[in-house]
Amino acid sequence: MINDEFYMSLAIKKAWGFQLLTYPNPAVGCVILDKNGRILVIEAHKKAGFLHAEPLAVFFALCTINKDFLAKFLREYNHKFNLNFSDILDLENADLEPKFTYEFILKNHDNLLEHAKAYVTLEPCSHEGKTKSCANLLKELKFGEVIIARIDENKIASGGAEILKASGIKVKFGVLKEAADELIEPFLTWQSGNFSFFKLALSANGVTSGGIISNELSRTHSHKLRSVCDMLVIGGNTVRVDLPTLDTRLISNGNNPDILIYSRDKNFDKSIPLFNVKNRNVEISDSLENAFKKPLVMFEGGENFLKNLDERVKWILIYQSSEFKDAPNARLNLKLKKLFNSNFASDSYIWLKRI
Repeated sequence: MINDEFYMSLAIKKAWGFQLLTYPNPAVGCVILDKNGRILVIEAHKKAGFLHAEPLAVFFALCTINKDFLAKFLREYNHKFNLNFSDILDLENADLEPKFTYEFILKNHDNLLEHAKAYVTLEPCSHEGKTKSCANLLKELKFGEVIIARIDENKIASGGAEILKASGIKVKFGVLKEAADELIEPFLTWQSGNFSFFKLALSANGVTSGGIISNELSRTHSHKLRSVCDMLVIGGNTVRVDLPTLDTRLISNGNNPDILIYSRDKNFDKSIPLFNVKNRNVEISDSLENAFKKPLVMFEGGENFLKNLDERVKWILIYQSSEFKDAPNARLNLKLKKLFNSNFASDSYIWLKRI
């Protein structure tokens, strides 16, 4: 029998695919079932300033069950924003304007999701900010039940469950709460000051050096993470050997983070590409304290940097290629807990936490 834990696991897995990319917002996933228990959509919040997980899931659920809803949206959205989207695939790859999309849902839902069920990894928000209240949307569409993994402890956004209950919607808390707690840990940590993580690329046989290791999809994901980070920290030896740029050239309109080069020796060849990226500050220091003053920081490096990693850096992201390299493999003593793993084509990637 398929139970609540199964559906919530789908929402959590979807949200992990956008971990940190939603900064400064939390990663949140949502699954919607119709009144007969059929899965309509599995969605997640993808980017700050755009639709939260619940309205995005609601939108694509309505597109799935009503071709007229989709066709009307395409006409009105294209006219409003001078675009030429032609089908649902175009919409899935777009950053939909949140206010227009939210209001379109309210005007055109025709009660098609009445008595539907939603599984959400975090309590639907109650506040009106850049995006409107998720709880009010579910209320207006007359959902029958909302299952929530964990309560929202943010005083500004919390209270969504009470809105739902007051409108007669059944609410259930605590399904896969521990997994949802792990999902939201970075958000809670950077809200308290700083969340830092270490990124590492490995060959199939554990080599960390010798040029490009991971495939382009993995590197593109890494560039997306760079783009949302406040700072990138790299060891001085890596800079001298690899001569990196450390920019976001694999994505469009990416932000190139400031750099902290961790090195006792302050002398560097300033023709190294990373020093010549526009609108970037590069700091060279034998102290990491300035990094831990930033909310979201990525550490990049190889075996030696990881061996001596500051204990405040708890999370590690590893991209592992399916290819072998003819070089010594990394030798490390690390106790790690696996949080999530998936694939970028032939590469695998895994989020881990130091124990």
